[in-house]
Amino acid sequence: MTVGSWRLKIRHQTGFSYAGAVASSYNEARMSPRNEARQAVLEARVEVWPSARTYRYEDYWGTVVTAFDVHSAHDTLRVTAISTVETLGPGDQLTATDGVGWADLRGPECADRWYELLLPTPRTALDEELTGLAESVRAARPTPHAAALALCEQVRDEVAYASGTTGVQTDAVHAWRQRKGVCQDISHLVVGLLRTIGIPARYVSGYLHPAPDATIGDSVVGQSHAWVEWWVGRWTAFDPTNGIPVGERHVVVGRGREYGDVPPLKGVYAGPANTGQGVEVTITRLR
Repeated sequence: MTVGSWRLKIRHQTGFSYAGAVASSYNEARMSPRNEARQAVLEARVEVWPSARTYRYEDYWGTVVTAFDVHSAHDTLRVTAISTVETLGPGDQLTATDGVGWADLRGPECADRWYELLLPTPRTALDEELTGLAESVRAARPTPHAAALALCEQVRDEVAYASGTTGVQTDAVHAWRQRKGVCQDISHLVVGLLRTIGIPARYVSGYLHPAPDATIGDSVVGQSHAWVEWWVGRWTAFDPTNGIPVGERHVVVGRGREYGDVPPLKGVYAGPANTGQGVEVTITRLR
């Protein structure tokens, strides 16, 4: 066993309630962790009610999607994802002076390779104030990596984490102006700031165990979480909401340009109005 590794079991249940019987629905769930360098998936299954045949595929961004259609009448849709994942600590971290330089990021090779991760999106677009902030940080830092760390610190200093203050449609500018938001907002802000100064950046969706000193065997209320990655010769993962490198408490589910690329559950249906969505995440440290 690698020193600093954890084993986490995650149970994520979500779904929709409707005002009456829905005739049919067509859905996609992005709730299954990925196998990659710092995490190994030991178990991953998705259960659907009403019962439906599911099939899995990887989308454009490499996220595992569980797709399913429900053609029996239903007034509730419930999706439960259960996974067990072995995670590693942050590993080798870049210092503030490491990574490629500003000239390297301005080159055509970088722009062509990461074009989609340099463009603003509806949730990450900035106003004049935020663009000016990003440029001032860039001018004062010798390397892109140093600027990225400084922007994370600035956003964390200025924007308070406040559960329930925003929704999934909130954009970076709104969160900045009210100076509070949730992890999605903070991540959208950082991604937008990085892109506007030419640093390729992506939004990461996953889970976070809330306790650094978690007791083995105890189940706790966890949370869906979001953080960022930026490219400075290699991808670097950082959690700006908590001001820490991504480590053993983090489990990656998917990546994209913003939240719209990685929602845990989305779909279309024929029938009466959606009356609400419930979410419950339980995380247990197994070792």
